[in-house]
Amino acid sequence: MLPNPLFLNVHMYGIMIAVGVLCCFATLFLMTKKLNIDPKFTDFMYYNGIAAIVIGFGSATLFQSFYNYLDNPEGGFILGGMTFIGGLIGGVVSFIAGYAIFRKKYETTLFDTMSFFPCPILIAHAFGRVGCFFAGCCYGKVSYGPFGVKFPLLSEPVLPVMLYEAIFLLVLYGVTVFLLLRYKFNYNMSLYLVAYGIFRFFIEFARGDARGSFIPGISPSQFWSIVMVCIGVGLFFYMYERDKKRGSFLFYTAGAGEQTPVEEVPQVENGTAEEISEEVAAVADETPQDIEATDAEVESQDEEAADGEAESQDEESVDGEAESQDEEAADDEAELQDDAADEESVPRNDEVTK
Repeated sequence: MLPNPLFLNVHMYGIMIAVGVLCCFATLFLMTKKLNIDPKFTDFMYYNGIAAIVIGFGSATLFQSFYNYLDNPEGGFILGGMTFIGGLIGGVVSFIAGYAIFRKKYETTLFDTMSFFPCPILIAHAFGRVGCFFAGCCYGKVSYGPFGVKFPLLSEPVLPVMLYEAIFLLVLYGVTVFLLLRYKFNYNMSLYLVAYGIFRFFIEFARGDARGSFIPGISPSQFWSIVMVCIGVGLFFYMYERDKKRGSFLFYTAGAGEQTPVEEVPQVENGTAEEISEEVAAVADETPQDIEATDAEVESQDEEAADGEAESQDEESVDGEAESQDEEAADDEAELQDDAADEESVPRNDEVTK
């Protein structure tokens, strides 16, 4: 634990936050390259992400200050402390607002790229929790057991719940990255919201630090954890219905572990949503055997067409030879007739003597 500055006014907490932000943008860079996202939209996400991070830090402070004020109104409203979920809310709202303003400049939509957003968020959050461990904040309840940790600024050992959360976040980061790159999983955002919401709700029971109040009976983070789970479930069903009607820019879930690229999804002109859904479902339901049978049928048709063309050429060749022979016979007959006519026109010798 290093709550004091390492040098000048630089704390280990700040270093971990900086490392987390760098890993966040490194992950974003690798994901956009791996998934071939439009470079212009990628640049927009960088700039919009930087603005969202700055606003998120301010939002985290405002939320925590508001909770502290509700817990002790007599002390007045004083800026201090931060809460991750408050920062997440501010960052997400500002990011969506930036996208809403400039979305007409890009063909790629926010929903098309939503599945890789949890990855940079998770890695940044994990390093942030490691920073909390060095700072001695966000600690757990008092514990004299084998897992209790004595922090310099606390009189009793406590549970290092910030490390538990960091481990969970790193594991969830690995899962989301694996699902995205290996299976092109389209529901990472729902997975993140539900998984972290459930984890955060229960880990709050082990927290021992002051977090303010919001709703009687539960902590502010537990309230927002419930909201996160509800949003995650609702988003899953929305994305599922959306993918049934159209493929995502990055990937399209065809079912049974296979991914059907958007380019292969049939386009129905002047069709209703139900017709388009049926066409897409028909393509998604095709098995490899169906595809092989279709290919064999196409090859058979091509062979029949080739045979028919060859027969047609043979018939044309025979007809041409017959016509050529007829023309030669006609020419010979005409020559014979001309010779006969010439013979009749020549006067006989006895006629000339007379």
